[in-house]
Amino acid sequence: MTTTVSPTVRPLVRHGAEMLVAMLVGMALLGPLWTPERVELAALWMAVSMSVPMALWMRYRGHGRILEMCAAMVVPYLVLLVPYWFGLLDGDAVEMGGHALMLPAMAAVLVLRRHEHGTPSTNPVIRALGDRWPVVIALAVTFDFWQSPLVPPVWTLLLCQAAYLFWGRRAPGMQLAVFAGYVVLAAAVLVVSDSAGVLLIALGWGAHAGWDLWHHVRDAVVPRWWSAFCGVFDLVIAVTILLRWF
Repeated sequence: MTTTVSPTVRPLVRHGAEMLVAMLVGMALLGPLWTPERVELAALWMAVSMSVPMALWMRYRGHGRILEMCAAMVVPYLVLLVPYWFGLLDGDAVEMGGHALMLPAMAAVLVLRRHEHGTPSTNPVIRALGDRWPVVIALAVTFDFWQSPLVPPVWTLLLCQAAYLFWGRRAPGMQLAVFAGYVVLAAAVLVVSDSAGVLLIALGWGAHAGWDLWHHVRDAVVPRWWSAFCGVFDLVIAVTILLRWF
């Protein structure tokens, strides 16, 4: 027996997933910009840091009821602050409880208001940010690398190139040649000194960022959103390694 997703449910699920990603991006990029000590300010800043990118994405996609959705994210924190003021909850409970109550509140607004697509925004700033969502997500994912640089094992470079080799079906000979080049680089990392190995890994990630750019410009092999995301991700890894160790 085959089950199908209702056409009225599918856009709601997609919209909910998009909002969740936008919220996580806000937590990664905006959250660390301010770390207030007061629980009230910390809770409200957490809600604001998630609401702002979500609201921008909803405007980009043409969804309505943006203020109601933002309220669904802020009100749970305000509600929990009352028992906090009476000493019934601590700061951690306010933060975790706000997250727990926020999701069902957002789901209720989503279902009751039927947030289907409307007219996408024509604002040039919102369009520019929305059209570059893979870059924004890549920056959010790698934000902590600037404080704690990550040196991935050399085999991860082989994995990255394998994605191009097996995902795309165009220019397999060229993809295989680049994969072979990374095999040689991986072998070199294993035999040189630790510092030289780290340098080779950084250069390998930087070279792969250029490879991503080449695919992105040509719109070849993989979707452009993937090459945009990987290009920024790879470049940040390369730069942060060099800044930290050299």
